[in-house]
Amino acid sequence: MQTQPTTATVEESVHWTDLDRRLMARALELAAEGTGQVSPGPLVGCVVANSAGEVLGEGFYVFEQIKHAETYALEQAGARAKGAIAYVSLEPHAHHGRTPPCTNALIDAGIARVVVPTEDPNPKVSGRGFEHLRAAGVEVSIGLLSSEAEQLNEKYLHFMRTGRPFVHLKLAASLDGKIATRSGDSRWITGAEARARVHELRHEYDAILIGAGTARADNPLLTDRSGKKRRLPLVRVVLDEALELSADSQLVRTADESPLLIFAGESVAELEVPGVDVIRDASGGRNLRDVLEKLGSRGIQSVLIEGGASVAGQFLDAGLVNKVSFFIAPKIIGGRDAPTAVQGLGAETLAEAIELQDIQVTRRGPDVEFTGYPVPKGKIAEG
Repeated sequence: MQTQPTTATVEESVHWTDLDRRLMARALELAAEGTGQVSPGPLVGCVVANSAGEVLGEGFYVFEQIKHAETYALEQAGARAKGAIAYVSLEPHAHHGRTPPCTNALIDAGIARVVVPTEDPNPKVSGRGFEHLRAAGVEVSIGLLSSEAEQLNEKYLHFMRTGRPFVHLKLAASLDGKIATRSGDSRWITGAEARARVHELRHEYDAILIGAGTARADNPLLTDRSGKKRRLPLVRVVLDEALELSADSQLVRTADESPLLIFAGESVAELEVPGVDVIRDASGGRNLRDVLEKLGSRGIQSVLIEGGASVAGQFLDAGLVNKVSFFIAPKIIGGRDAPTAVQGLGAETLAEAIELQDIQVTRRGPDVEFTGYPVPKGKIAEG
């Protein structure tokens, strides 16, 4: 009796055609349409096509619309879905949640083959969708554009695997690594295009985090002003052990519109303002892993860190940063007393310095964005 091949065997044995690649790329493109509108779920896109490559139906998931990407695509395809191929950007679910199982919809429609880049690590889904489809006689092909699919859903996948939010550190600095002048002037180091890109980043995230020093010095608003639709308001998080944030600050005054979460010490005074939630503990927000776990327990899947230098250094020192974006302006600030972008303990030797991999370099007007992923300790970045 022949055993069912493992996922790894299936991935290695599949010969992907140019058509497969094109239609999966389209499914990923559709999935991205749900950015900012799916949390706490994943980004999912689906393309249903016949063997000749004719697209019969398309769809993408948006939380409030309840229906899943597969359902939209199958509804468009109608009876033509029988014997067709479904390209789905993430493993279809086989359990009853807010909707019936997507695997049922695919099977009932007569789909002959399902192409998926990667498994969904959600314990309710993981592997079960594939098993259900195969048990019904549907061919399942796994692994096409898996790296691209995992990057698209990096926040969701990280959260499902760890229970902690995905952490993206964003910093803006001059060519010589300064984030302000010696007098503290920091507006604006980067230009309009770079600042617009930052709002696009904010749109992708559930929460934005800063330290008490940045809150006092900049009196920021920290809202998503991308103009794009989002399902949930951006949660503003401040690490403020002494709870020194002023009641007149922009963050506190707008807390009824955008939630404000403050990590403070146990003995601080009350700050009773609608929309402000103060979490008190012995570490006062200094235990960063605990901060992330508490955010994760609230369903926050992703956090964008925007400052300051001390907070950036602490998260990097703790190895809790999953992604880094530096916006570098063609300016030289100079000055021994001008603050640098990253503080903390830092590396003692160059061999201990944090290296980035999978780097993307993009012009943003006169500025340059460097985005990459810290190389896990013990691994060497690929040249």
